[in-house]
Amino acid sequence: MSTPTISVVMPVYNGRGYLERSLPPLVAMRERGELREIVVADDGSTDGSGDYCRSLGALVVTTGGRKGPAEARNVASKHAHSDILWFVDADVVAHDDAAQCLREAFSVDDVAAVFGSYDDAPPDPSFASQYMNLRHHAVHHRSPGDASTFWSGNGAVRRDAFLEAGGYDSARYVMPSIEDIELGYRLREKGGRILLVPEMLGTHLKRWTLRGVVDTDIRMRALPWTRLLVERPDIPLHLNVRSSERAKAALGGALLASLPLAALGALPLWAPLPLCVLAWAVNRPLFSVFRRRNGLGFALAALAFHQVHYVYATATYLYCRLTHTRASQPLAGRS
Repeated sequence: MSTPTISVVMPVYNGRGYLERSLPPLVAMRERGELREIVVADDGSTDGSGDYCRSLGALVVTTGGRKGPAEARNVASKHAHSDILWFVDADVVAHDDAAQCLREAFSVDDVAAVFGSYDDAPPDPSFASQYMNLRHHAVHHRSPGDASTFWSGNGAVRRDAFLEAGGYDSARYVMPSIEDIELGYRLREKGGRILLVPEMLGTHLKRWTLRGVVDTDIRMRALPWTRLLVERPDIPLHLNVRSSERAKAALGGALLASLPLAALGALPLWAPLPLCVLAWAVNRPLFSVFRRRNGLGFALAALAFHQVHYVYATATYLYCRLTHTRASQPLAGRS
């Protein structure tokens, strides 16, 4: 079999500061012959992002305004000519061996898509950035191999499979959301395998705030993902929605509920302690990543915040389930 060609597809909106770090490594791969081309979709930038990409030899196409990353990827994909479409976000710096990891993964004929992971060295030192990126890193590194979904921050799809699936659903997902997850489900329905290859790494440059973490987790992830699961109960559960994660979420809720109850005397003061130990035990791989990178103090604080994450994500899930159930009941059956 001939070696498959690779086109990088990158959506960008006012990402000049990121591009100065993320684009040169891709250009170097192209110059080494590992990539055929770099296609950038400028989604209405006003900071010169498109001009900068052109200066480095990328093919720049425009979406005609602010259409969102899903539509930007669709537009850029129409101008790509390779066997494999490698989607890389503008704020992700692909590691030097990422293209080689892609080729090895796609050497298996029935593999339709491959995605990697963030590395464990996010450059922004803030608590939120370290927590969010290391959480993502840990989740993807404990689940290598066959996956039921897809991730477009650093992921690739065979061009034929992408076109057959209809690309990203840009009508439904105008803002950054779960457009990649939903695409992954459709790719699987078409019979293609999706592989999670943790060795295909990228450095995430984004600076997170705690408010941004919560907003993204709820509005951009939990709400649309739950709605999709409600609409499609046949969808296999993987990564953040597997049964083990739901059990951890229940434990996190019990732990946080026990703290005010113990303070008010409804429970013994020691009651939260065994729940804390259990929460540490079931989240030990994540805790180990936190501690290895940033020390014990950060690991304890990040693990505590992770329990809060479980609670608000679970509350969002239950809210969607409840409102869907009530909306689907006949009028005569409602109170």
